[in-house]
Amino acid sequence: MDEGFNLLWQQYQNSCFLLTQALTPPCSFAIITAYNPLGQTLPASHNRLLDKQLQQDIIQSGCAYRAMVGASVDLQHHEKSWAIYLDQHDAYQLAHKYQQYAFYFVTEGILHLVPCHCEQPAVEMGLFADYVRIVEVLPEPRDE
Repeated sequence: MDEGFNLLWQQYQNSCFLLTQALTPPCSFAIITAYNPLGQTLPASHNRLLDKQLQQDIIQSGCAYRAMVGASVDLQHHEKSWAIYLDQHDAYQLAHKYQQYAFYFVTEGILHLVPCHCEQPAVEMGLFADYVRIVEVLPEPRDE
């Protein structure tokens, strides 16, 4: 992979998650977005359309889910995401369908970055709770 991708991979590892209330551990769940497939920055309107398609797939799966936002720690970049209570294999399939380089998977309270459309090793990032920020309202998508 090129230098640009390596920077993106590092940014994935320096993210935070905005939630309006804490998720109840110790359930395993995936965090998946449909925004910006294969790292291509898309207009907010296109990202919203992809997000609605992802939400429909989640609903059809019958899995429990919650809206959240994945963000850079400085909050300058954020992407609508979903905490989805499904196993890692099914999460991989869903993230792959939406052409994501990776997704997050939380098991026993530990956050993992799991590669999807790339050749990186999975990364154990630490306690999910350390990456969570509780907010009153989730930010709206915007053009980057």
